[in-house]
Amino acid sequence: MWTEKENKLEKDFVFDDFNGAIVFINKVAAISEKKDHHPEIYNIYNKVNIKLSTHDMGDIVTEKDHDLASEIDKIK
Repeated sequence: MWTEKENKLEKDFVFDDFNGAIVFINKVAAISEKKDHHPEIYNIYNKVNIKLSTHDMGDIVTEKDHDLASEIDKIK
């Protein structure tokens, strides 16, 4: 579940191993490039934390962030 705190949408993802986390990050990167909307991505072994905000609107959460979050949730 995405949570909003400190003007960012945030969600943690956990995978079986490091490789699963990296595959996921690469899929997020491809979607982000296509949408020209880039998240903060943090990775520690099998865990990935993603934070979304719209930088050109003053680092607040906008519809662009909710749209990207929805697309990220569709990644298999």
